[in-house]
Amino acid sequence: QVQLAESGGGFVQAGGALRLSCAASKGTINSYAMGWFRQAPGKEREFVAAASGSGITTFYADSVKGRFTISRDNAKNSVYLQMSSLTPEDTAVYYCAVGQITTTTAGSYEYWGQGTQVTVSS
Repeated sequence: QVQLAESGGGFVQAGGALRLSCAASKGTINSYAMGWFRQAPGKEREFVAAASGSGITTFYADSVKGRFTISRDNAKNSVYLQMSSLTPEDTAVYYCAVGQITTTTAGSYEYWGQGTQVTVSS
């Protein structure tokens, strides 16, 4: 069973940057798609970015395209989300997820981490 743990969240001012990490402590993710989703209070969980097992295919939400970059290091069983030019609208709990297919739909992913808080102040 794949188990995931996110880290790297924190408090930053608008315009700042953060790098989120997601590490698999059990199982391997080499052949799995990985995605990042976020959820703000009172809102639905929304897609942020996804990468295929190889990392060659990537998807981004329009709201983060050009600002966020997803990458992965399968040798370390990890996936990353580099976030820059952050705004208060990026404030949310960010979740890492693993699934069989690279999609933008949360329900398509099978395993989820506990989330890490990102807070961006104005």
